[in-house]
Amino acid sequence: MNEIKKTAMITIAGRPNVGKSTLTNALVGEKIAIVSSKPQTTRTRISGVANRGDTQFVLLDTPGFHRPRTRLGDYMVKVVRESVADVDGVCLLVEPIAKVGPPEQALIDRIREEKLPAVLVINKIDTVEKAQLLEVMAAYSSAYPFDAIIPISAQRKEGLDVLMEQLEKYAAPGPQLFPDGMTSDQPERQIAAEIVREKLLRNLDKEVPHGTAVEVTRFSERDGGGSAPGIIDLDVTIYCEKASHKGIIIGKNGATLKKIASHAREDIERFMGAKVYMETWVKVKENWRDNLNYVRSFGYDEQ
Repeated sequence: MNEIKKTAMITIAGRPNVGKSTLTNALVGEKIAIVSSKPQTTRTRISGVANRGDTQFVLLDTPGFHRPRTRLGDYMVKVVRESVADVDGVCLLVEPIAKVGPPEQALIDRIREEKLPAVLVINKIDTVEKAQLLEVMAAYSSAYPFDAIIPISAQRKEGLDVLMEQLEKYAAPGPQLFPDGMTSDQPERQIAAEIVREKLLRNLDKEVPHGTAVEVTRFSERDGGGSAPGIIDLDVTIYCEKASHKGIIIGKNGATLKKIASHAREDIERFMGAKVYMETWVKVKENWRDNLNYVRSFGYDEQ
């Protein structure tokens, strides 16, 4: 293994649902950020860690930049603004649309304000023709003098080597920040909670999953016995905003909750490399997204 001599701290920013978490996972080589087709899946900043040659990359996956409508939304936008500062470079991730929208313009203004090196990354290139891609490049070239414009498909892992070569130019000499084998700054308890929330997003419709929060109230490890892998015991509480939502999450005869818990447990076992026993409850906290105390208690702390 090469000795780490340089580090590059890179913020990945963009509007909701553009593929930031998919890109982070692809660059890290492991699922450390949850993914769904619904916007605002990511609620806080997650650091993914990838070692390449003598460089350690710390990739900051941020919430989608949007117009906030709740206290939780205010927190998410604040996280993005603070993440576009004091880093070695920024990836502005966009979809192949030949127009600079308000979220992208606001992020470009922030990059300009902080005088940060920046690369434009056009995702989902497998969905458009080359002529349309050239129009996108022209639109953004006139908006800001990016160091490079790199078309990629995060889903198909296309163009990622070219992107990493560009990001390596932003690396500065310095010691290794994270030990070998560490792929995220998120504690295991938090990753388990986020995996459960991902399954809520994937299995529930409309507004219901956006009004959920997940808390792991017990995370304990024990020996599996002999040569068997270890065992992790989890107690998980899912909070929702309305009593009617609680019924939807549980489902008829508990079927929906069982499905969510089963899918989550499989992913948690894969990530932890251990057998997982998980008990799950659903509780109501009305309008928690607009209650600053609740927002902070679920870990979305503005301090």
